Formats: sequence, structure tokens, C-alpha cells
Amino acid sequence: MLEHIRSKKTRRVVGLMSGTSVDGIDSALVEITGDPMDGNVKLIAFENNPFPEEVKDMIISLFDTKHANVEQLGYMNVLLGELYAKAVFSVVHKAGLMIGDVDFVGSHGQTVYHHPEICTFPLELKEYPSDSQRDSYSFGYTMQIGEGAVIAARTGIPCVSDFRVADMAVGGQGAPLVPFTEYLLYRKKDKTVLLQNIGGIGNITVLPKSCSQEEVYAFDTGPGNMIMDGLIHLFTNGEKSYDIGGEVAARGQVNKGLLDTMCRNIYFAMKPPKSTGRELFGKEYYTNLFHKMREQNISMEDALATATEFTAWSIEDSYRQFIMEKEIKRSSASQLIIGGGGSYNHTLIGKIKLRMEPFGIEVLTQEDVGFNSDAKEAVAFAMLADCAIAGKYNNMQLVTGACKPVVMGKISL
Repeated sequence: MLEHIRSKKTRRVVGLMSGTSVDGIDSALVEITGDPMDGNVKLIAFENNPFPEEVKDMIISLFDTKHANVEQLGYMNVLLGELYAKAVFSVVHKAGLMIGDVDFVGSHGQTVYHHPEICTFPLELKEYPSDSQRDSYSFGYTMQIGEGAVIAARTGIPCVSDFRVADMAVGGQGAPLVPFTEYLLYRKKDKTVLLQNIGGIGNITVLPKSCSQEEVYAFDTGPGNMIMDGLIHLFTNGEKSYDIGGEVAARGQVNKGLLDTMCRNIYFAMKPPKSTGRELFGKEYYTNLFHKMREQNISMEDALATATEFTAWSIEDSYRQFIMEKEIKRSSASQLIIGGGGSYNHTLIGKIKLRMEPFGIEVLTQEDVGFNSDAKEAVAFAMLADCAIAGKYNNMQLVTGACKPVVMGKISL
């Protein structure tokens, strides 16, 4: 089966993504023609299937490690597999095709826990360490659910899933993974390009002018929409899950004292490679922040303005600390292209433009350059899966900190 797929010049692939915001399942049907590392990628159809409210609540409950249990985790792993399979059929139908017209699926799954750490565990062993030896080692771990075997069984086509663990097994952080596909799609011979994704978490990819794969670097800039979404949910008692277009934030004033405190988070001083998630900026963080804001009689409008400014600041700070000096020596960056749900927050985009203007960097969205902000990550996992099926390395060592290249993704037939 796999040999037949590998021999095809053009492969049809469905990429699936559900992110830290738990909004729903993004499904992208793409055609990839030619070599997975240097082919042509065409988006055929895309759609988002929101999670039913009860499913969203069950996923979010798994983020609380003090109360989540193995029974819940196992149940949700299979349930999400069923929902992902349903999403595959839906996007294929939207494209006017049959499921038999698709070669395979690439599914990121739903991250419920991500604990990156610099690995000190021996990566190549002549014999396994004793219990006492293992106590002195540290290693990262991660958990994405949405069983690939269920997706493959329901659709009748192979599914590549659970990408991050292979990178972490060789000392990487297992994130971010999208920079690999950004290198394939966005690199330029004549300019340095910055790609900023703003989902629940923000991450940036740097593509130096005329770069090789080994010169690409990327890291998580910090919170994206996560704190903004969490605060508006708490202020409205669950009536709103996000600030549409940044309209609430636009009516508020930034609380500079609170912003300064937020900016002193130790994460921002850490050097790349680095990644973060709900474990640092999730429910516990924004709930504590909410109570502090209430104690200081900060309005919802001012709270959202402050949280939105915080995300914009984290992007500027990342550029100033870890990118600017390095890229000026080679070729100053001229563009910052923003994707993800945050690209629709006009107030946030405006704040980022103001902060990047002194550096002479033009801020654009994916739509401005002819791509689709919503589909970007789902397309990426279709491409990562295409490499996995072909047996090609698809991690980036400089990005994740892995000690060697690996093929990421488990194949369910």
C-alpha cells in the first residue's frame, strides 16, 4: 500500500489540526505533486468543524492534570479519532470527491499536555540505565490525542499521526513543527521573511535570505490568543469565547503597571530553542490574572486591551532579543507575515504594526500574500505526513533542539 502511494506523482492528502484554543477541527484537502521536499502544494478544499460544546468542555477538563484521569484520556482519545474521521469525510465531500480519491491523512491531534525540557537522558545506550542512574536524567514529554488507528479504520485510508514524540525522543522539544513546511513554502532568495503564527500560543519562524534548511530557526514567542480568550470568557461568565475582531480591546486602555508585571515572566528571557503552552499561560495563569484585575477594578475593556498589548509586546520582544541582531548581520527582515486566528483580530494586528514599524518591517497577513490563515497549519500536517509516508526526515534540529534528524509521525494502516 505505502509503496503504491510513494510511486504516485500527485498525492491527495487531508491534513487535520485542532489547536490550543480548542475551537474545532481544521481540515485541509491538498494535492502535493512531485518530491515531498520540493514539490507543488495546492489547497483544494478547507473547512472548520467546531467542537460540540460538551466535547470542548471535556477536552479542556483534560488540561487540569490534578483531576484528569486515564479513563477520561482513553475515552477522549477514541472519541476525537471518530470526530477527526468525520471531518475527513466532510472536507472530501466539500471538494466533490470520494474518500477513495484520497491517499492518506495527516493528523496533528489535540495537545492535552506538553512538557518540553532539555534532555539529559543518553540518546544511544549500550545498556539501559539502572533506576538510580535514571534519577539523574531529565527528559521532555508530550501528549496528543485523537487516535490515528480509529481515523484509518473509519476512512479506510492510512493515517499519519502523533508527530511530536519522535523529535522529543532525540532530545528535541517536539515544537514548533510548522517551520519545516514554512521553509518549503515561503523561503525567498532575495529577502529574509518572518512568519508569525498566532493561535492559542504564538510562534515565529525566521527564513533568512536564500537560506538552507539548516539556517532556519523558530520558537514560541509566548501567548497568542489564549489569555485574551480566557479573560473574555471569565468576564462574560462564558457568554463569549473570544474578542471578535478585537472590538472589546479597542475600547479599553492598557494598564501599564499590570502589563509590566506580565512582561517580567521568566519565559521571555529564555533563549531559543524554546516552546510553551497551556502549562504556563493557560487556565491557571489567566484565572489568577482575572482575579488580580477584579481586585484592581480593571474593566473588561481595559483587561482585554492589556492582554492584547501583551501578545503584541511578546512578538516585538522576541524579535528584538533573538532575531534582530542576527539578521541585520545577514540581511534585515522586511516582512512579518501573520497567520492563525489572531490575524483576524484587527486591534492586535494594529498593535503589532505599531511595534514593528520602528524596525522597518512591513506587517502582512497570510491573505495579503495569497495564502489562507485558517488552513495554514492543517496544510502543514498534510505536508509533514507526505514526508513521513516517503520516509524523509521532517524535523528541524535548529528549531526544536533535536540532536539528529528523524522521521516524525506514526503510520496507521
